[in-house]
Amino acid sequence: MTDPAVNLDPKLLEIIVCPDCHGDLSLQGAELVCAGCGLAYPVRDNIPVLLVDEARTPA
Repeated sequence: MTDPAVNLDPKLLEIIVCPDCHGDLSLQGAELVCAGCGLAYPVRDNIPVLLVDEARTPA
């Protein structure tokens, strides 16, 4: 289950990128959304799940 109060270290957000297109990721709710391709990766228990197979495709 995804925790609605996601708490990721800002330094982590500076270094991780989208595994699909290498675009920048931004935290939006309980997901990390890629600025390049739009894939949304879940964050579960404050751990980013950066697997393309687990990502939600853009609407």
